[in-house]
Amino acid sequence: MVHCRDRGFREQITRSALSVPSNIAEGYERNSRPDYVRFLKIAKGSCGELRTQLYIGSEVGLLPREFALDMVRESVEISRILQAMISKLSEPN
Repeated sequence: MVHCRDRGFREQITRSALSVPSNIAEGYERNSRPDYVRFLKIAKGSCGELRTQLYIGSEVGLLPREFALDMVRESVEISRILQAMISKLSEPN
């Protein structure tokens, strides 16, 4: 990650970002389709939280604008992938 002069803000962004793959893994390991879908939704929510933090960080000058927007684009793509997985796994067998 690029330099962010606010340690608390940097840690919050890190927590949000780490929450995405952690929730995917936790849901997968539950060996239950409904649990997996639930954790995918939680991961998708963490993507939204991360995007919000990136927008705020850019607006208040804690993050370089281009870096923040690049990361926003990445998180949007991850959210799309998660939504596709949620939709597919929510279909009846």
